[in-house]
Amino acid sequence: MKNVEHIGIAVKELAAAEKLFSTLFNAAPYKRETVESEHVSTSFFQINQTKIELLEATNEESAIAKFIEKKGEGFHHIAFEVGDIHSEMQRLQDEGFTLLNAEPKIGADNKLVCFLHPKGTSGILVELCQEIR
Repeated sequence: MKNVEHIGIAVKELAAAEKLFSTLFNAAPYKRETVESEHVSTSFFQINQTKIELLEATNEESAIAKFIEKKGEGFHHIAFEVGDIHSEMQRLQDEGFTLLNAEPKIGADNKLVCFLHPKGTSGILVELCQEIR
């Protein structure tokens, strides 16, 4: 793993959260995107080397909608940049981690992504990210 790629925050209303975080960071989001396969709309902020991803469910079947229903708004996941997502997935699986998807998926911000089950990571949802070249 290279570094923390971003921190994901689940929100009920993306527009309201963008306004709040724009005020907090004194900066506008650099990108807004919908990921149809995950049923989410995202908004990204970058403060120096730190990226924050706000996630809003686009329907009730979204993992984000279910997360908010169960836990409320707030910290959802931490994402780590990797150089080769396939080899990192294999390494972590060999180490006993449970992957939530067998193959990388196309995620937001031009990334291939894979998630690790939080039961094996002290309750934290971990995302692996590789830039799509």
